[in-house]
Amino acid sequence: MKLSPEMFEGHAVNRSAAERRAASLGARRSVKKQWQAAWLLNAIRCIDLTTLAGDDTAERVRRLCAKARRPLAAHIMDGLGISGMTLTTGAVCVYPTMVPHAVKALRGTDIPVASVATGFPAGLMPLKLRLEEIRYAVAEGAAEIDIVITREHVLNGNWSALYDEVSAMREACGEAHLKAILATGDLQTLRNVYSASMIAMQAGADFIKTSTGKEGVNATIPVSLVMVRALRDYLDATGHSVGFKPAGGMRSAKDALNWQFLMKEELGRDWLEPTLFRLGASSMLGDIERQLEHNVTGRYAASSRHALA
Repeated sequence: MKLSPEMFEGHAVNRSAAERRAASLGARRSVKKQWQAAWLLNAIRCIDLTTLAGDDTAERVRRLCAKARRPLAAHIMDGLGISGMTLTTGAVCVYPTMVPHAVKALRGTDIPVASVATGFPAGLMPLKLRLEEIRYAVAEGAAEIDIVITREHVLNGNWSALYDEVSAMREACGEAHLKAILATGDLQTLRNVYSASMIAMQAGADFIKTSTGKEGVNATIPVSLVMVRALRDYLDATGHSVGFKPAGGMRSAKDALNWQFLMKEELGRDWLEPTLFRLGASSMLGDIERQLEHNVTGRYAASSRHALA
């Protein structure tokens, strides 16, 4: 359903109110012991385990996929009483040329392979080439595509151009899910973040995502709050649920808790499932595993012990 940009172009976003609401999340919500463990286990289910480095290799991708298949050590699973539970991350995200290695390594599981595309992270390539990159990644086996938008369209208020661009990317994805990365750190105002969120959803995005992880400012709670409110407004207007993925700058188990608290309080329990919520933060998994080991043993292991190879 395409809504007119004029329906929300004048939508005001109160930055100070958003920041106060964001600050209240961590201050008012605190969970301990088995309840904290349950929240952290759920976070693992929603992580897009990612490697997007210039020196990525097939072997690195295979190791990442092995971690996605078994994110927690056996003694932690045993100590939590969930040794018989199937626990995996939400997806594995890689560059298009690494997709075949991930697909092979994840064969026999339900873990989808996601691929960045469209000239990630800047997106400053001709549209024809960006669409071809999407088709390439899908043909190689990617079930999810994380696209980047042209920030200039947002900064100039050229909403029709943004809509047409994301619509073309949605078509190129075929049956693959499309996650629209807004690169919110480049969009200057929260009002722009809200408008870009609405346009991306109108154009067919299955998820809206905060950041590439390469901007100077990546995922923050105030920006996420604005995007989540846009999700709610879009649901109210269309009856259609769109997912949310914060990414970049999130490293701790506490971050995993705070973003889940945001989803639960603003959108409800349905948005705590991998179908509607992902965390783009691979380094976060190491701290989650460390906190869960402390829950089991009462001791903190060295951070390096749980670092991804």
